[in-house]
Amino acid sequence: MKRRLLLCSAALTAGLIAAGPTAALEGDSGKPIQVSADRLQIDDEAGTAVYTGDVHMAQGSMKLDAATVTIHRGNSGGVSRVTAKGGGGTRAYIEQKPNPSDPLVRGWGNTLIYHADERRVEMIGNAELHQGEDTFNGGYVQYHLDTRQVDARGRQSADQADSTSGDNGRVHMTLTPNSASNDNEGSSGQ
Repeated sequence: MKRRLLLCSAALTAGLIAAGPTAALEGDSGKPIQVSADRLQIDDEAGTAVYTGDVHMAQGSMKLDAATVTIHRGNSGGVSRVTAKGGGGTRAYIEQKPNPSDPLVRGWGNTLIYHADERRVEMIGNAELHQGEDTFNGGYVQYHLDTRQVDARGRQSADQADSTSGDNGRVHMTLTPNSASNDNEGSSGQ
């Protein structure tokens, strides 16, 4: 029974990392998976593994830090959803380098939810996403991994009142122009 639980935990963890919350560097999936936490609780019947207490997960360029990480297994046995929660005033954090020529993608939120089937990450509550020098901040930020599309809202949910958002429900973003494009544009008129 213990061996089965250990294998289940290893499979859930491997599925999380292999599915990857962003399009990973090609060699990431072959790298060792490192997980540390204060506690692990597995419910084989419910299909969950819950890591609690200063959770650190890493594989290659992917890193995930949270107070609690819950991995949900779908009907097919693979990872369906991963939920990471911050705690003690610290947000959950995820990062990965999509490929060698792309900038590091980093995300924070009170809660991070990775939907494996849809390949998207939700950052909920005090949400922030950095793609290189571009930043997106709001109550809710969603990142579609394959298309690299961002959907951001000032509030965590559509029915949340403006007064509950620290900034009247506004989304803030900083988009940095591509310096190579600017250099080419500046020299074309000479």
